Amino acid sequence: MGAEHMSRRVFVKSAMAGAAGSVKPQIATRAGGVLHRSIDANPTSLSLADAAQLVRHKKISPVELTQACLSRIEKFNPRLNAFITVSAEAALAAAAGAEAEINRDAWKGPLHGIPVAVKDLLDTAGVRTTAGSALFKDRVPQQDAEVVRRLKAAGAVLLGKLNMHEFAFGASSAFSYFGAVRNPWNLAYSPGGSSGGSAAAVAARLCYAAIGSDTGGSIREPASYCGIVGLKPTYGRVSTAGAIPLSWSLDHLGPMTRTVTDAALLLQVIAGYDAQDPGSIDLPVPDYLAGIGASTSSLRLGIPTDYFYENLHPDIQLALHDALGVLKKLTRTQRDIAPLAADGTYASVMNPYVAVLNAEAYEYHKDYVAKSPELYQEATLKRIRAGADVSISTYMQSRRQLDQVRHSVARLFDNVDLLITPTTPVPPYALAELSDPGSARPLELRMLHNTRPINMLGLPTISVPCGFTAERLPIGLQISGRPGAEAAVLQLAHAYERATEWHQFKPADPQ
Repeated sequence: MGAEHMSRRVFVKSAMAGAAGSVKPQIATRAGGVLHRSIDANPTSLSLADAAQLVRHKKISPVELTQACLSRIEKFNPRLNAFITVSAEAALAAAAGAEAEINRDAWKGPLHGIPVAVKDLLDTAGVRTTAGSALFKDRVPQQDAEVVRRLKAAGAVLLGKLNMHEFAFGASSAFSYFGAVRNPWNLAYSPGGSSGGSAAAVAARLCYAAIGSDTGGSIREPASYCGIVGLKPTYGRVSTAGAIPLSWSLDHLGPMTRTVTDAALLLQVIAGYDAQDPGSIDLPVPDYLAGIGASTSSLRLGIPTDYFYENLHPDIQLALHDALGVLKKLTRTQRDIAPLAADGTYASVMNPYVAVLNAEAYEYHKDYVAKSPELYQEATLKRIRAGADVSISTYMQSRRQLDQVRHSVARLFDNVDLLITPTTPVPPYALAELSDPGSARPLELRMLHNTRPINMLGLPTISVPCGFTAERLPIGLQISGRPGAEAAVLQLAHAYERATEWHQFKPADPQ
């Protein structure tokens, strides 16, 4: 390792203090600052899996966990703006009910009594669902989205609804009727989007996990920027019934958590066929935890350097170099592969993606836009109206191309098992840089550069922490697999997580 490399990122490991999660690694950045993870007795610092074990063995109660989360929300949400609606009374009642069930030895599983939250485009019966817009600021659904129903059936405690980029049509969470979401690592920066509130809440320990949506990177990009784990499953693996859509053909729902194990636990509950969702796939749901800790030595990794590794920020380039070095020791082979797009320019992937996205977003919103355009954020309204220019012929051709590319995607995995890329090519931008609607979109598209093609392909993919920039902002590693291969994606992500310490870092409490 060269002197320059050493000066930019140096680990200092402390001895174990005995308790789980008590390692206190430090990382010195080239800017001279130090990031650290201190021992914290607050139960909100536990992973979901660790909290679940304590609840199961009656060493801590769901009410205690819920009170701790609500206390942090009350204290820190005014700075972060991660929550739109906090359902404190209902959450405490659900926690008390879960505690009574567990005391009767009627434990339902790892989510039983665990406080979680959901992005505010998922319908919740009796609780407003706004999608971050004035248009729906008073909208109260009569029934739960399918994902919310499954969470409740598993005994999860719903803390409330999380802020987001209006109608999920953006990557910064800077444009919401309820105000911009702030990154817990540095309040001046965007947490990413559109699931920015979900990422910020999990990173700031306001909840143990969250559900986000992902149409072009809206789970993985904010997960990367907030230093957490974000999993986008295979298209159709998780029902989107009851979610306010951005694009029916591209929308995914998935877990946002602090660890890969937590993501597997959450996916286990929300995955599965739903007859009410036209895009749902009827495939068996494997036991995602069963093999998550197995050896990864047989896995073959593909590195699509074209497009995904172009024009990387220097700190991200360095972090990926280090990550690939770790992965090389964990797997069988690692090799460059041909471009994922047949023409090598990604136009064959991204042109139909944009046409489908714009046309479907406009189709959902056209009546609302005609009647109440003033209720939309300026940037959102402009993006939605762009869909009016997509002809029926263009949409039909693009939708067919989408089906074709998803049908042929198996060829990418003829000689490799998983694809490795940076989650984003650039660090998050400051909110001040994103405040102008006219200039924000190019910056957001830059942040989504590496995630959008994976949505078009419908592949399962995860972002895991893999480093920090010199400004102490997190960096993410993206691992993608063949359709239906969530188990393999989770397996390698878990192995990387165990081999590194990035997931142990947490932001300081907002001041």
